[in-house]
Amino acid sequence: MITAAALVGYAVLVGTVIPPRLARARWAHRAPAAAVLAWQGLMVTFVVATALAVYHLVLTEQHVHDGLVGLLTVCGLGADAPASDSPQGLGDVLVLAAPLTVVLLPLGWLARCTWLAVRARGRQLDMLALVGEPAPEYGATIVDHGIPAVYCLPGRHSRVVVTRGALEVLSEAQLRAVLEHERAHIKGRHHVPRLLVDAFARAFRWLPLARHAKEQTLLLLEMIADDRALRHHSRNALATAMCEVAAGRAPQGAIGAGGSGALVRLRRVLAPQPRPHRGISLGVLAATVAAPLLPLLVACGP
Repeated sequence: MITAAALVGYAVLVGTVIPPRLARARWAHRAPAAAVLAWQGLMVTFVVATALAVYHLVLTEQHVHDGLVGLLTVCGLGADAPASDSPQGLGDVLVLAAPLTVVLLPLGWLARCTWLAVRARGRQLDMLALVGEPAPEYGATIVDHGIPAVYCLPGRHSRVVVTRGALEVLSEAQLRAVLEHERAHIKGRHHVPRLLVDAFARAFRWLPLARHAKEQTLLLLEMIADDRALRHHSRNALATAMCEVAAGRAPQGAIGAGGSGALVRLRRVLAPQPRPHRGISLGVLAATVAAPLLPLLVACGP
């Protein structure tokens, strides 16, 4: 029971205590890529710790003193696992079902979210084929819509879309800056971490980690795209473009230039802060790798 209590405590720490503090961390907005990695690591850690805690809580007496070796034995993967072809007992099946549910729940939601996103992007691509006007000079597709909006459809058949309203209100420099922002989303495959946090948030709706991870990851990905655009375009051009297209809403399956946390991003663009020391990024990387391994080390012990 000591192992189970330690794993439960670790899952509670990762799922409820750390997320609000990470969401308020000042370094996160100065190193958004490292912060996104940290949120992904926390989600993996919570699933691993919770699955192992559930396993230990429903553990049969036969495996109580075997730790993770007992779990592998139940799966038939342990060195001492019986070589018999006879089916496992109902008790062993139930022991496996509980932790597997913790793992398969977010994976199931990930499959569903991916399918919905792909289907939505397919509908948008079909619509663009009918009403969109190619603009090779911008590497984008123009749609006849009065509200200023710029967004991208990520994935295999990626597309950057600009409305007529955006062309009317944006200067050439502003348009180029916001287009670079959208291309950063596509090149960085930002739709993948968006899908991961969406699936995790749906699987664990009640969990503070799920809420904070989704909110912060969406914001941080926009900051990463902002930084990419600022490599080649001025801060004033990007900031003005953000204001002009802030009201525009991207369709389902797309990523809009207005994005989440527009005011926070605007302040960040206009009042840049120095990047954190390289040691912070390395420390975040090390912690992200170590965090999901710790519950495995705890579970390995007898």
